[in-house]
Amino acid sequence: MHTLTTPRLILRQWCAADLEPFAALNVDPAVMEFMPRCLARAESDAFAEHAAADLDTRGWGLWAVAERKRGEFLGCVGLGMPSFRAAFTPCVEILWRLRRTSWGLGFATEAAAECLRFGFTTLVLPEIVSFTVPANLRSRAVMERLGMSRDAGGDFDHPRLPPGHALRHHVLYRLTQPAWKL
Repeated sequence: MHTLTTPRLILRQWCAADLEPFAALNVDPAVMEFMPRCLARAESDAFAEHAAADLDTRGWGLWAVAERKRGEFLGCVGLGMPSFRAAFTPCVEILWRLRRTSWGLGFATEAAAECLRFGFTTLVLPEIVSFTVPANLRSRAVMERLGMSRDAGGDFDHPRLPPGHALRHHVLYRLTQPAWKL
């Protein structure tokens, strides 16, 4: 399993001590504003366990993120493979979910930039995508700071949400390996 580091962060395997703070952020209405719902503790634990298993199996995935100085758990950032069908799948996406007290400090951008580096140099991916609902301006700003470009033609209705759901429509961002190098 790969562990990634930045000047302020470590992206590492999940541990038992991460489960409680991860569950806390998964029930925070502000953190989960653009997700279909908050997660119950069992759902949150299962999410973390699945992420840990992916890291063990593939060596990469959705890492637990902690501050390097204090070791404090901040959330998760990493690379995933969407399991739903869309015009742009199969693909690798970059995603993040950090506790609210970590917002506005550049942690999501810093960790995600390291994941992009890993994806393009170690995994030699040709492209990495990201997507969210149009109203999620904070995540869209991170995507843009990472150099990702909006692909308006790739915008889609998330197939896991029913027609008419307020969060069904998603915007798609892309970054190719050659564009990342610039």
